[in-house]
Amino acid sequence: MTALLLAVDGGNSKTDVVLGTADGRVLGFARGGTSSPHTLGLPGAVRVLDSLIAQARTRAGVPAGTPVDLAGVYVAGADLPIEVDQLQAAAADRGWARRYVVDNDCFALLRAGTSSPDAVAVVCGAGNNCVGRSADGRTTRFPSLGPISGDWGGGHDLAEHTLRYAARGEDGRGEPTGLTDAVARHFGRRTVQGVSIALHFGELPHSAVYELTPVLFEVAAAGDLVALRLVRRQADEILAQHRVAAARLGLTDAPHALVLGGGVLRARHPVLHQRIVAGAATQAPRAEVGVVTDPPVAGAALLALDALTGGPTPERIEHAVRAAVRDAAGPLPAASGVSEHVLR
Repeated sequence: MTALLLAVDGGNSKTDVVLGTADGRVLGFARGGTSSPHTLGLPGAVRVLDSLIAQARTRAGVPAGTPVDLAGVYVAGADLPIEVDQLQAAAADRGWARRYVVDNDCFALLRAGTSSPDAVAVVCGAGNNCVGRSADGRTTRFPSLGPISGDWGGGHDLAEHTLRYAARGEDGRGEPTGLTDAVARHFGRRTVQGVSIALHFGELPHSAVYELTPVLFEVAAAGDLVALRLVRRQADEILAQHRVAAARLGLTDAPHALVLGGGVLRARHPVLHQRIVAGAATQAPRAEVGVVTDPPVAGAALLALDALTGGPTPERIEHAVRAAVRDAAGPLPAASGVSEHVLR
């Protein structure tokens, strides 16, 4: 019997699990909610993964006692080395497989986006994150702990700034902006102050604020200067992440892939996307920019296969894995720039 592998992509909003074979077949697939230890705690995250792995086994017709050769477990919230070690220890305790490769979910997205051994991925969904790898086996990452580690950007930050600038434009503390009318209209209120009061009293849930990310991009596309500055700031933050990661790996002047992922970047909003492409060409002229289109769990499966075989997965099998995972997981949801509590 060909070797069995598990692949896990655990994001901030959803978790995908694939049970497959070393020749590129998908035997079982399961999808659930978040499995981030930052949200659920490590025991809660493990319970979610346990349940989904059991579902994938059942759907594959693989009995619980059948050994799995390797599990690739890539989870949001495994940001620091100690968090990766804790997740690996917890996975080993559960006995999901004989061997494990465990890391942050951004590495799964990176592998889903490219087979290049020299690559940087920037993810912009609810928040921002960046990882990179080089052909000599080195990796780089950021702590990604939010404002306390210097992070800025992503759909949540953009949405909150959109509301802030809309309110200030309305009451005169800030510049006049088309965001004011757009935000009030989005929530069916006469004024942005009315939106703020509705949020204050709970008539609107705070999560409704995160609906404003696509509103920002619509107003920016119309040429509003306040909205444009905010979108450009996001582009410049993404470029800063790429610049630092590429420099750490010695890739600034070398050919490498720059993989863009997450709902905000997959939407390819012209103002944002074109500024990133132009900026990347300036700071790393040999970088090739691409937007991930395969589900990140495909990257988790390919990383598991890379580890299982001790080298790059053969091209024929890689194509088979990507096609099988697309069939099982379905296409990535349409990206509009929404913050994706939503998609990481």
